[in-house]
Amino acid sequence: MIPKECKRMAEVDFPIAEVSRHAVREKSIKRGNPSALHLWWARRPLASSRAMLLALLLPDPCDPHCPDDFKAKAQIALHNLSSRPARWDTELQTDTGLRKAILTFIADFANWDNAANQSYLTTGRTLVQAAHTEEPPLVVDPFAGGGSIPLETLRLGCDAFASDLNPVACLILKVMLEVIPRHGPGLADELRHVGAEIKAQVEKELANLYPKDPDGATPVAYLWARTVRCESPNCGAEIPLIRSMWLCHKDDKDKTKWALHPVVTRPVDEPPQVDFEIFVPASDREVCSGTVVRAKATCVCCNTVLPPDRVRSQLTSQQGGADTVFNEQGIRIGGARLAAVVTLRPDKQGRYYRLPTETDYSAVRLAQERVQEMLDSWEHDGKQNLCPIPNEPLPLMSGTFNVPLYGINTWGDLFAARQKAALVEIVRQMRQSVVSDGLRELLACVFSVFLRSCNGNARLRPDSSVAPAFGMQALPITWTFPETTISGGRSENFDGALSKVAQIVEQFPPLLSTQPEQADAADHPLPDESAGVWFTDPPYYFAIPYADLSDFFFVWLKRAMPDHRFLRDPFDLRNVLTPKQQELCEMAHWDPNRYAHKDQQFFENGMAKAFAEGRRVLSDDGIGSVVFAHKTTEGWEALLSGMIRGGWTITGSWPVATESKNRLRARKSAALATSVHLICRPRPTDAPVGDWSDVLRELPIRVSDWMERLQSEGVRGADLVFACVGPALEIFSRYSVVETAVGDEVKLSEYLAKVWEVVGRAALEQVLGIAESQARNGAIGTLEEDARLTALFLWTLQSSSNYASGVSDEPADTDNEEDSTTTGTRQKKVYQMLFDVTRRFAQPLGINLDEWKSRIIEIDKGVVRLISVSERSKQLFGADGASALADEIEADATASPQLSLFPEAEPTSKRSTRRGRKSTNGYKAGELSTRRYATTLDRVHAAMLFQDSGRSQALRALIQSEQDKGPDFLRLANALSALYPNGSYEKRLLDAMLLAVPR
Repeated sequence: MIPKECKRMAEVDFPIAEVSRHAVREKSIKRGNPSALHLWWARRPLASSRAMLLALLLPDPCDPHCPDDFKAKAQIALHNLSSRPARWDTELQTDTGLRKAILTFIADFANWDNAANQSYLTTGRTLVQAAHTEEPPLVVDPFAGGGSIPLETLRLGCDAFASDLNPVACLILKVMLEVIPRHGPGLADELRHVGAEIKAQVEKELANLYPKDPDGATPVAYLWARTVRCESPNCGAEIPLIRSMWLCHKDDKDKTKWALHPVVTRPVDEPPQVDFEIFVPASDREVCSGTVVRAKATCVCCNTVLPPDRVRSQLTSQQGGADTVFNEQGIRIGGARLAAVVTLRPDKQGRYYRLPTETDYSAVRLAQERVQEMLDSWEHDGKQNLCPIPNEPLPLMSGTFNVPLYGINTWGDLFAARQKAALVEIVRQMRQSVVSDGLRELLACVFSVFLRSCNGNARLRPDSSVAPAFGMQALPITWTFPETTISGGRSENFDGALSKVAQIVEQFPPLLSTQPEQADAADHPLPDESAGVWFTDPPYYFAIPYADLSDFFFVWLKRAMPDHRFLRDPFDLRNVLTPKQQELCEMAHWDPNRYAHKDQQFFENGMAKAFAEGRRVLSDDGIGSVVFAHKTTEGWEALLSGMIRGGWTITGSWPVATESKNRLRARKSAALATSVHLICRPRPTDAPVGDWSDVLRELPIRVSDWMERLQSEGVRGADLVFACVGPALEIFSRYSVVETAVGDEVKLSEYLAKVWEVVGRAALEQVLGIAESQARNGAIGTLEEDARLTALFLWTLQSSSNYASGVSDEPADTDNEEDSTTTGTRQKKVYQMLFDVTRRFAQPLGINLDEWKSRIIEIDKGVVRLISVSERSKQLFGADGASALADEIEADATASPQLSLFPEAEPTSKRSTRRGRKSTNGYKAGELSTRRYATTLDRVHAAMLFQDSGRSQALRALIQSEQDKGPDFLRLANALSALYPNGSYEKRLLDAMLLAVPR
C-alpha cells in the first residue's frame, strides 16, 4: 500500500494542457458517449475524471516514501504498453523518467480513442493494482450526478460507491453503473426488440393522429408558431410569432435551402390575414425577417409592434399558446398555428416541406379530444391516481424558468395536445410491458431522450433537425417549436432515441458493476474510514438548480415507473417533485420566495457537513479531490469555508478545461471554461498555528509561480484567477488556525481578499509593467486608475486556449427574450463582468469604481460593463466628435492634443472659442473637474478614434506628443492590443494605430 507520507501524482504534477484538449474534444463526441444516455447538467467529461482519478490513485515515483515494489511493477507495465514511446526504454530506469512516463500515460489515456483500448485499460488497471496491492481501493462520490467519476472508477478496476440525493440522477447512475455493466452489450438487442414492440403498439393506437400524406410522404415534424393578435384599432390581424423565416439554412452543397414567405390578404370587413408560401430562395436577401424579437411582436400587416407585456398577457390567456384553438365547427380560430410540415418521401432522399392542410388540423382536434377523455376519466375516478398529464407546478425562476410569464404554470403546459397523447401512450405501453428491471431503466432513458424533443420548448436547427429542450440550463419561451413524431429515424423521434441508447449499450466498455444509492451527502451511509479516495463534483453554489431542472423528467418518469425504488411512491404527497430542501445549492439567488433560507450560509453549512462526512469515511492514508467551477467569489468562499470547516487541507490544484468557449454563456463574458480540481487531505488533528506574516510573505511567491505555470499551459483570464485559489489555500489550510501578531484569528474571507489583491497586482505587473510597490503607493509615473481597471477587466475576460474545435452542446441562438448574449446583441453588452469579481480586484488596488462610472464603466444589476471606445467619442470630444478636434490639431501645430479632451470640463469662456463645440453627452460643466485633464487611457482612446475616422495627421501629432512626454502611452497601447480579443474592433484599431508610431 501507499504510505500516508507519500505524495500522490495529483499533489506534484498533472498534464493540464493535454487532458484539457481531450476533455474539450469529448464534448463534441456524441456517438456512443455514455453522457448521451440521459441529460444531466454540468456533467464532467470522462477524460478529466479518468485522468484525475489515476493521478489520485498513483504515488509519485520521485517521493522518497514511494514503495520500490510499485516502481518496479510500474516500469514493467509501462514497458509493456503497445504504443509506448521509444524513449521510455531508458527513461523508465530513473525515478524522474518514470514520473514523466506516468504523466504521459495519464494524458494519453484521457484520449477518447484510448478509453476502450485494451492495452491502455490493462496498463491503467495494472498501475492501480501495483499501487494498491492488498485490495482495490473504494472510491466514494457522494454527489455522483451524471456518473462520470464512478464510471471511470469502475473502468480502472476499483470499487465505487456512487450516491446522489436526486432520484433522476440515481436512475442515471443505476443504468450506467449497474444495469449495462451487469448485462453487457447483449442487452442492446433486447432493448431494440422491446422498444420496437412499444413503438409499433403506440403507432397503432395513435394512427389517426399521425396520418400519412396522400402522395405517400410521411410527416416527421410539424413546425408550430404561437400566435397573438395585433392590437392596432385598424388591424386585429393574427401575428404568428416566428423568430426566423428560414426552414433549412444549412451551408451544405447537398442541401436545398428552404424558407417561409408571408403573404397578406385583406378580406372585406374582416381583419387582414397572414398566409405563408414555402420557397427556395436564390439568396439570403430574399428571406424576410422574423416577427418577434425579445418578446416584441411586429404585425406583418400593419407593422405595429406589440410590446412584451401585451405578448405575455395574450399568451397567458392561452396557457402558453402551444395548443390550437378551434370553434364548435372545428375551424381553427386561434392559438398555435402550423407554419410548415417536414416530410420524408419514399422515392427521394432528404427532407421536404409543405404547407399545412385541413387534415393536419383534424388530427390535432382528435388529439385534443383524446387528451380531454383522459382527464375526464381521471376526474370520474375521483382523482385517486396521478393525473395522466403532469399537473405539478412549474415555478417562475428568473434565468431558469421564464415560461410562467406566458401562462405555462404546470409541467403539462409545456406540451401540445398531440405531444401529450403520444407521451401518455408511451408511458402506458412501458407500464404494460413485461420486462426485467434493467430493461425498464433503459426504456426510461429512451423515453427521456424523446421527451427532450417532444415538447413545446424544442427548436428547429438551421439544418432542419430538432434541437431538444435544455440546450441551455434553462427553459426559456420558444416562439416557434417543432413537433416530432414517433418514427423518423433521428434522435428527436422515438425510434431514433431507441437506436441511440441501444448503440451506447453496445459500445459500453466492459466494467464491473456497482449498486448506486440515494443518499444525502451530509449524512452518508458508509462506515468510518472505509474509502481510499473521496472524489466528487459538488453543486456549484447557485450555478445550476439541479432539482428544479430535473423535475422536467421526474414528473413523467414517476408515471412510467411508479414503483421504482428511486422514484418512490407517487401517491406520497411529500414526493410530488424531486427533493429540494436538502439539496446543497444556494437557491435564494434563483427564487427568494420558495428558497429564502437556502442562502450562502445554508450552502456553506451544508458543504461543511458533507466535507466532514467525507473526512469521516476516508481512511487515514486516503486522499480527496473536489471539482469546482463558479464565477463568483462568494461561491468560492462558501465552498472553501466548508472544506476547511470540514477538516481538510488543500495539497494541490489543477484547472482542466471542460467547456467549449463557443457555448452561449461564454461569449463576451467572464464565464469559466475550466473546472478546478482541488486535491486535499484530511487535516491532522495536531496541525500547527500559522503566523499571518509568514503566510503573507509566501503568498505572492506561490501565486506568481503558479500564474507562470498556468499561462504556459494556456490558462487565461477568469480561469486563471480562480485556479490560483487552490495553491493559495495550500498555504492557509495547512494550519489549524492562522493568527496575527497580537493573537487575532484571520478569517478565510480576509485571507481570500488578500488572494484577489495579490492576483490583481501580479496581473498588473505582467500586463502593464507596473511594479507592485508602485501600484500600491501610487507613485508618480504609474498609469492612472482607469488604465489599471481597464487592463484588469480585459485580462480577466481573456479566454483559455481553445484546446479543441469541439462542438458546443449549447445553442448558437435562443428565443429567450431575457438573454442578453443572443445574436443581434447590442454593442453595449460586449465586455461585461460580475460586479463582485470587479470589486474584489479594484478595492485592494485603490481603484474607486464609483469614480469611473459613466466614464469607462457602467454598473447595472450586479454586472459591470466596459464602455466601448466608440461610445466614448462624445464624452472625449464633445458633440462634434473626433473630427472637430482633429481639425484643430491639423490647423494649429502648436495645439496640445492631450489637453483638448473633455470640452465640457473646461471653463465656459474657453469652450466658446472652440468652433462653437457644445457638450451634449450628458455631462455638465465642472462635473469632471476632479479629472479635468485627460488620462493616458483617454489619450489612447482618442488616438484609436482618430485612426477610426482616418485622421492620420492628427493621429501622428498625438502620438508624437505622447512619445515626447514619456513611455506610458505606448506601453498602455501595446498592453491593450495584447488584451483585446483577436479580430475585435478595438484590437484592429490599436494595431493599425501602432503602425503609425515612428520607429
